Amino acid sequence: MGFMMMLSVSCNKELETPYDHPFFYIHQNNASEITVLATRNESVNYQVYFSTKTQFEPVTLTYEIIAGDGLKAGVDYEIVNTSSSLLFKPGFVEMPITIRWINNPIQEGKDNTLIISLLSNDKDIKIGMPGPDHKQSSLKITKI
Repeated sequence: MGFMMMLSVSCNKELETPYDHPFFYIHQNNASEITVLATRNESVNYQVYFSTKTQFEPVTLTYEIIAGDGLKAGVDYEIVNTSSSLLFKPGFVEMPITIRWINNPIQEGKDNTLIISLLSNDKDIKIGMPGPDHKQSSLKITKI
């Protein structure tokens, strides 16, 4: 009798519908804000992820990188990618944005950040994690 009662109670639970729409997002170790040492002197890949079922058409994602007033291209960092877009060919679910960090002291009191913002794509796919905040639609990197 107890088993039948438990079975009937568990069958009345509403099933949650999984989020089943594609989206792009960016993070580093599941964080949207990270730091990099001013003494770092190497190239780093910051992965952009595409959460989707199998895609049969390529998707082009555009992004921008905004530097704070304390960082200078060629002095503090270099953007290795030659384009402001990523082409996700069928079957590709992550693509890198590569930044070469240059060993250079930071300017105290200045904005020593780079922000990589995912902007749009040619298939009108959502940017950022599902939900009203669209988390992980950008990655803020602070040079310390």
